[in-house]
Amino acid sequence: MTTFAATAPGHAPAAALANPVAARTRLLAIDALRGLVMLFMLVDHVRETFFLYMQVSDPVDATTTDPGLFFTRLLSTFCAPTFVALTGLSAWLYGQSRSKGEVSEFLLKRGMFLIFLELTVIGLSWPTQTFEFPPARFWLQVIWAIGISMVALAALLHLPRKAQVGLGLAIVCLHNLLDPIVLTAQDSGYAIWAVLHQRSVIDLGLGLTAKTTYPVLPWIGVILLGYACGPWFAKGSDPAQRLRRLILLGFGMIAAFVLIRYANVYGDKPWFIAQTPLRTVMSFLALTKYPPSLLFLLPTVGTGVLLLALFEKYQDSPALPHLAYLGGAPMFFYILHLYTLKAIYHVALMLYGPVKGTVFGVDNLSTVWIWVFALIVPLYLPTRWFAGFKQRRKDIWWLKYL
Repeated sequence: MTTFAATAPGHAPAAALANPVAARTRLLAIDALRGLVMLFMLVDHVRETFFLYMQVSDPVDATTTDPGLFFTRLLSTFCAPTFVALTGLSAWLYGQSRSKGEVSEFLLKRGMFLIFLELTVIGLSWPTQTFEFPPARFWLQVIWAIGISMVALAALLHLPRKAQVGLGLAIVCLHNLLDPIVLTAQDSGYAIWAVLHQRSVIDLGLGLTAKTTYPVLPWIGVILLGYACGPWFAKGSDPAQRLRRLILLGFGMIAAFVLIRYANVYGDKPWFIAQTPLRTVMSFLALTKYPPSLLFLLPTVGTGVLLLALFEKYQDSPALPHLAYLGGAPMFFYILHLYTLKAIYHVALMLYGPVKGTVFGVDNLSTVWIWVFALIVPLYLPTRWFAGFKQRRKDIWWLKYL
């Protein structure tokens, strides 16, 4: 599963598109990148919905996974890292005309709101999930992780910028040293460690459990580094210098990934020489997302940085405004697409019955892609309307949280 990023209030594409000059800003590129990632996320969630009964224990297992499924899943790996980094960047942009105290307050409130959504509206949106509340198990997934990261950033943004960069780099680069620490439910601090770094199940009592699908420690490092890059995007900053910095950073991260991954000594599980070149490449690219390893974050965030540079350089592309609408109302799109998929799934289950056990699904990956392209326009149109409505009705205070 993937996610959405917070758009700073007033940072919606509708206003920019109404003014051709304003549209040629760094903000259009940020929203467009967020919108592209929303489409990548749609691919992954359609796969989860209709390919559900075909799931394997690890969709990026280089030894057993069908290559088509492997690379379809790989596309979605750019989502969460890009969104979390953009969330930090958006928080800095929000603070250009506000005090750090105001930014902290907003991050704290929005972070808690996202946690609430994860445990309620979003937690009930998955195809096989019933509407029983509370559910027997809470899935603490990407929206939860972003919410916790925003709460953490609410405190960490008060650090000096050099300390933010240092702490962010230390978390992202060194957290894999903590991988050998594995606690059991009987150990002291187990629940806290499960939230921070160990994908586990927490017993909440009364027959309820919580699955920490997205341990949050590395994501806190990513959001902090995204925030620390904010001055590159300040009002009046030199676009050419920013472009050079983005290109250097993006290629630098990808080069670091190739070198560290090739060394095969740190940052993720080892890769191996397989029976075919394709399987060898798959092994090289099979990276750990839960929690995200250093080697998972380097190429995904690095690619996101390069795409941001590309979008800023080619802002006259006719596709960018449409992507920006998707990126201007990410939470609306996120909830809309989840419940749309849930409705389609249950209609298909009612019409065709279960394929395996109680689960409906398809056995051809091409069907997944057909559904993706069929859903883009029906999801785009209401999202575009809501992005414009959100921009026009700034008097409705709660809209800034969606």
